[in-house]
Amino acid sequence: MTTARDPVIAIDGPSGAGKGSVSRALAQALGYRYVDTGAMYRAVAWMAVHNGLALDDEPALGRLAAEAELTLDQQTVTVEGHDVTAAIRTAEIDAAAARVARVPAVRDALVSRQRGFAAAGGLVMEGRDIGTAVFPGADVKIYLDASADERASRRASDTAHGMGRDGADLSDVAHALAARDQSDRTRQSSPLVMADDAVLVDTTGIGLDAVVARVISIVRERLETGP
Repeated sequence: MTTARDPVIAIDGPSGAGKGSVSRALAQALGYRYVDTGAMYRAVAWMAVHNGLALDDEPALGRLAAEAELTLDQQTVTVEGHDVTAAIRTAEIDAAAARVARVPAVRDALVSRQRGFAAAGGLVMEGRDIGTAVFPGADVKIYLDASADERASRRASDTAHGMGRDGADLSDVAHALAARDQSDRTRQSSPLVMADDAVLVDTTGIGLDAVVARVISIVRERLETGP
């Protein structure tokens, strides 16, 4: 269980719901550390592809996730001393990460790493299982969501994921997101699901500034008054 002195804020939700932008803004407003756990899964996927590992080789992938030198800061992802921030944000690695994320040994290794981030103090962590598996005792849990059409539209224009750069067709992006949603929600280990004590924030048709203001308000109220 976390404490009021060292709060952990869990932000969960599907792709395209706004987790990254909202979490970064929230962390900045609160002066907390921000961690994107999706980047960790993409980094493992990138290493697996780079090393020629099969994406269903659980023992090898588990060792990779547990032993690789992997660092994250507010802007950069580094693997074995190499900056892979841009390399992991492509459609190919997104698809590979969805497969890697289904591997229980990978999830076990990365969840252990993710829990270690809380030792440094206040933390905003985003992902798909933060409030249910990584930090079930998080001080505040937010579940961001949006309509499938809006999430696809956002992702299609998102250069951070290689979509906008590639001029991805909206229907192709929507199909890819639907497949990722299905994979995340049906995987055996830590499926995507809203925690019972999470606050749902639907971002459909709402600008980023308004969503951030809403989330900051929820977090501050919860930290002041408790669940």
